[in-house]
Amino acid sequence: MITAAFLTLLSHWWRHPFQLLAIVAGLALSTGLWSAVQAINAEARASYARAASQLGQAQADQLVADDGVIPLNTYVALRRAGWRLAPVLEGRIKLGTQSIDLMGIDLLNPPPVALLSEETGEEDEASDISLSLLPPGQLFLHPDTAASLPQDEGAPRIVASPNVPRGTAIADISLASRLLQRPDTLDRLVILPEQASDLPPLEQLAPALTRISAQTAGSATARLTDSFHLNLTAFGLLSFAVGLFIVQGSIGLGLEHRRGLFRTLRSLGVPLRILAGLLVAELALIALGAGGLGLIIGYGVAAALLPDVSATLSGLYGASVEGSLTLRPVWVLSGLGMALAGTALAGARALFSLWTMPVLAAPATSARGQQTARSFRLTALAGFLMMSAGYATLWMFDGLVAGFAFLAGLMLGAALLLPQALSLLLRLGARSARGPLAEWIWADSRAQLPGLSLALMALLLALATNIGVGTMTSSFRLTFTGWLDQRLAAEFYITLNSDQQGTDFAAWAETQPDVRLLPIRWHELRHREAPLRIYGVVDDPTYRDNWPILRALPGVWNQVAEGQGILINEQLARRHGYAPGDTLILSPGWSAPIAGIYSDYGNPNGQAIVALPDLLHRAPDIPNRQFGVRIPPERSANFISSVRQRFDIKTESIRDQATIKARSLAIFDRTFVVTEALNLLTLGVASFAMLTSLLTLWGQRLPQLAPVWAMGVTRARLARIDILRSLLLAGLTACLALPLGLTLAWALLDVINVAAFGWQLPMYLFPLDWLRLFLLALLAAALAALIPARKLSRLSPSHLLKVFANER
Repeated sequence: MITAAFLTLLSHWWRHPFQLLAIVAGLALSTGLWSAVQAINAEARASYARAASQLGQAQADQLVADDGVIPLNTYVALRRAGWRLAPVLEGRIKLGTQSIDLMGIDLLNPPPVALLSEETGEEDEASDISLSLLPPGQLFLHPDTAASLPQDEGAPRIVASPNVPRGTAIADISLASRLLQRPDTLDRLVILPEQASDLPPLEQLAPALTRISAQTAGSATARLTDSFHLNLTAFGLLSFAVGLFIVQGSIGLGLEHRRGLFRTLRSLGVPLRILAGLLVAELALIALGAGGLGLIIGYGVAAALLPDVSATLSGLYGASVEGSLTLRPVWVLSGLGMALAGTALAGARALFSLWTMPVLAAPATSARGQQTARSFRLTALAGFLMMSAGYATLWMFDGLVAGFAFLAGLMLGAALLLPQALSLLLRLGARSARGPLAEWIWADSRAQLPGLSLALMALLLALATNIGVGTMTSSFRLTFTGWLDQRLAAEFYITLNSDQQGTDFAAWAETQPDVRLLPIRWHELRHREAPLRIYGVVDDPTYRDNWPILRALPGVWNQVAEGQGILINEQLARRHGYAPGDTLILSPGWSAPIAGIYSDYGNPNGQAIVALPDLLHRAPDIPNRQFGVRIPPERSANFISSVRQRFDIKTESIRDQATIKARSLAIFDRTFVVTEALNLLTLGVASFAMLTSLLTLWGQRLPQLAPVWAMGVTRARLARIDILRSLLLAGLTACLALPLGLTLAWALLDVINVAAFGWQLPMYLFPLDWLRLFLLALLAAALAALIPARKLSRLSPSHLLKVFANER
């Protein structure tokens, strides 16, 4: 009996293949987008974990200082007391034309990096530690990184090792201290295993140091990029939710069409418990098949987007992510699990309806529609409570999680409020109706809301997301362009081949009329376990007139020029709560009052500006090869020609302002490729949801259309009215999506962006973009209604007449 009943249930899909296609397509699309995001996140996090493991950051506890700097004598005292520690010194150096992260370790102690545990291809060199201890020393780099670097005579020898992360160089700590010019300080101490049992406590020997566990230390890169991956996960969850609207509508319609079948099976003796179990098994079978298809789609989407994600992470965070995609169990199981959970959620209401359905009674479709309409008020109340909870969370808590909780409450609450809002708007519109047909159109639109509400919710979320994210992206781009105009004020920028050539160029340029040089020189150190780049600037009107200062003390540039103040970027100020007037400790013996804070978009790390003489006093050996040149535009061509002839530099070493801006904007645009792709995919899923809803409701529309046709309204006119109804509902939904999208944009700019990146952006409005989305929503609605309307216009009159013959 069970087998026969199960086959009977499955036969419905054979007779109604489009309903099955809608469920499978909805689940596959939603699972595919979710799996794509999870695959990208898993690949990135695997890269972070691999890098952390290779750099010895995941196996042992560590000692760090509050100010990020550990005096060398503290390490010596701990070692003399018997503590087995591995010192680590970190910073950034320039090798050729590249900036490389340098990590110095003590190769005579058990190294925290597995450099020598595998073959490197240069066994005689890489495995001989003495070569790393003798001048000029050795630098271990990944083969991909080493291939792009020159081997200069007298410079440390470069040894390729696949065990080193990309973009990182590892050396003995003696060599690292010379290259970083830090002979007396360390960044952290790794606590090695197998310590003696009778050691003096660390709190007594080094009270200024803090012990952090291996789990807490983890990968700094992973912690830094958590905001990016949380953003991606939120987009994936939104896309999954939008796809579930398709599934829930199709499952509900499948139940609706089989009510008579359920009644017959119950009358034949099939217990309700077994019938419900068979339906659960049927949905699970569909979910697994659609989930598998979704994994294939997700793999393709992730493989296409991963290079852009890698470029984004590298550009914003300096994080290296390999461009190849690996099939990992974590995101495969996540995708299948979400497919099953989503199907269970989408089918819960249908199963509850089946469980409570009497054996011999099945309410009419219209009655159930009226019952659904009455439930709009309860749904709206739930939506209001969700939005209130989101606002309360934002008011009570800070941080990224609170921001996303607010967004979840806002978006889901607004979606639940939509049916009631549309019902009220349609009632208001009905008051303007003139004539019976117009009144019927408004009433019919209101009657179709229960069946279309899920698709319209999906459309609302997709449009609001496009408006919100588009406003955020466009505001960011407009602000970034203006910021580039301020930061890149020099007419062109030049990079010389050596420090000596830089000195000669500066001396020669001073003899040229109407030429002002802006040396670009910096020194990198670590501040509170994070990189900090300190620029030295000369006192020039270019900085006073153009630099994007946000907050400052009076006479800010005079303080900087006199060496009595320092400027810091917004990220550093927000991260540590600095304000103008506070004292910033850069390193032992080097501190200065903060004179001002400036905007620094696109950079997640801290940055500071001091007077160039002050910087050279602290770091006299920093490179002197880059300059900005201020010169009247009409003299630029002759000056550039003279520079090339006199100093024999390459063409690409001289870049004009426009070229640098174009390259920066190209990098900026690529950063948001993933976001825009997910936006479009979400809007496409919402459009498909509307199409499936209209097509699945097609059979239920005939009882409402047949009487109107019998009264003289032609089938062609009914088809046009159907398209008009879809345009009306989509247009009202788009209008309601506008304020929701703008609220989303505000949250992204003022809440999420500040918590994730450390800078705040102004919000600009783009009405033309809204108009484009409004027209796109109308186009999607028209295309979705076109197929049902075409079927209606070609429907045989006999089919409409059968409506009056059949029992309804």
